[in-house]
Amino acid sequence: MTQQTTQRAALTPAEQGGIFAVINRRLDSVAQPFDGVAWLALRATTGLLLVPHGAQKLFGIFGGGGISGTAGFLESVGYPAPTLLAILIGCVEFFGGLMLTFGLLTRFVAVAIAVFMAFAVLFHLGNGFFWTARGYEYPLFWAVAALFFVVRGGGAFSLDRKLSA
Repeated sequence: MTQQTTQRAALTPAEQGGIFAVINRRLDSVAQPFDGVAWLALRATTGLLLVPHGAQKLFGIFGGGGISGTAGFLESVGYPAPTLLAILIGCVEFFGGLMLTFGLLTRFVAVAIAVFMAFAVLFHLGNGFFWTARGYEYPLFWAVAALFFVVRGGGAFSLDRKLSA
């Protein structure tokens, strides 16, 4: 056995992975205590960003058209049952956003949000990617964030976790 082979055998697994493995392990040890808080931050931000959009559609505040204005828009672009859709969309955004924020029925609500956002992506697809041109990037991001909660649930700081304990 050569001296070089002996030295390699003495290296730790992190060192064998290179400097990036070492850095990643160190960052993991620093970040791990904040795992639940990061989960809460993503869930609450995603939910709270939806709430005012739902309020626009349901209550006509924040410059929204209310149910009648939203239904009128949906009808103008060819959606069937526009009043029903306006109410459903408004409820998904407003009440679903609140439920997601608090982590209540997280997976159920996240499915509803992801489905709605998939339709929003399709609606905006013809405008290109960038949201500044009414593209699909914003609803796509919301859909992916919702899918995270479909897969992973509400996390440690959720009402789901509290109620199931």
